[in-house]
Amino acid sequence: MITARHATEVATLLREAARAEILPRFRRLAQGEVRSKSGPLDLVTDADEAAERVIEAGLLRMFPGAVIVGEEAAAADEGVLDRLVGADLAFVVDPVDGTANFASGTPLFGCMAAAVVRGEVVGAWIHDPLGDDTAIALRGEGAWIADGEGRHMADLRVAAPVPVERMIVAVSWTYLKEPMRSQVAGRLARFAGVVGFRCAAHEYRLSASGHCHAQFYNRLMPWDHLPGWLIHREAGGYAARFDGSAYGPLHRDGGLIVTPDRHSWDAVRHALLDP
Repeated sequence: MITARHATEVATLLREAARAEILPRFRRLAQGEVRSKSGPLDLVTDADEAAERVIEAGLLRMFPGAVIVGEEAAAADEGVLDRLVGADLAFVVDPVDGTANFASGTPLFGCMAAAVVRGEVVGAWIHDPLGDDTAIALRGEGAWIADGEGRHMADLRVAAPVPVERMIVAVSWTYLKEPMRSQVAGRLARFAGVVGFRCAAHEYRLSASGHCHAQFYNRLMPWDHLPGWLIHREAGGYAARFDGSAYGPLHRDGGLIVTPDRHSWDAVRHALLDP
């Protein structure tokens, strides 16, 4: 099981990886240190790859025999994702979430990890390298922000429910297919405001701290959502896939709507997806 001591140790590891491999490269990437993976919107940098190596090595020192599923390792070999199935203990790692922001010098990116025990997400971390603090959650024990020294700064709590017309939402429609793509984009004016950070790490932190009412995603890669999903859940929130089914570590499609409660989920789904 992941303990409070483990929670602090993993947060420290993410911080050290960020300080050693990510921050020294921010706004200093040389030509050739940014590359495209599956397309022009899917980037990788030397910082992503170097930080993932540091995090993987550190996790294996702490948890010998654990399965490590890193975004960049999975990009090189999709079979890595299958290692989540049946693993007694696995860690999903996104070394730089918001790589497009990082590569363009935009100060909005994060370093994420989630612990999965036999198919159940039990621990989550979202480190903000520039803010030098980490959102942490342990299953059944709540969610909180810890500073760079591991001190508990504040508990996390989702926003109080409000009607759709008063909601601030984070909607990612980039990977939606038609006709859903046009439908969703055409309905955004139903909300009070819409944000798009190009960074799930900070969107989840925004929601878990009560400053955003809903998130909407189509593509579900585990490193993008497992950490934020648990942090938001432990902060009191509710999430489900577009069809209302529960979200889990093995899901890669089916969409995800994240809200303060089930009633808000129904309202957001109706606002964006119902005929």
